[in-house]
Amino acid sequence: MSDFQSGSISPHTALIYLMVVVAGVDRDLSDAELARMGQLVRNMPIFEDFNQESVISSAQDCASILSEEGGFDAVLELVYGALPDNVLETGYVIACDVAAVDGKLSEEELRVLELVRHKFGIDRLASAAIERATAARYAKL
Repeated sequence: MSDFQSGSISPHTALIYLMVVVAGVDRDLSDAELARMGQLVRNMPIFEDFNQESVISSAQDCASILSEEGGFDAVLELVYGALPDNVLETGYVIACDVAAVDGKLSEEELRVLELVRHKFGIDRLASAAIERATAARYAKL
């Protein structure tokens, strides 16, 4: 039975799904986005006890759900349902990071970030701080 059918995924899988949704929403999954996803999984403390071998299968599972009717909403529900309240902002940080890594934010990416922000209940001040910090991290000379 797929995660979509069972209705639950692990918090780590939820974060992978979130990265896939953000990176793939503009139908242009860049090398920079893929590389950043790998870096986040390898280096962020939240992924410390995550089996990195399952990243690809989790990403493929997410893509499979996204290809179904209502897949985007289903993935967002799965992600939200799997993440404890104390890591919702971390999820938003990860989403912003993946969106910003290639140096441009498409309209689709901005819309997904808005949907995630609302779904996660992240207040405007916190989201502005996260977005500003993300922009500062990716600033170029």
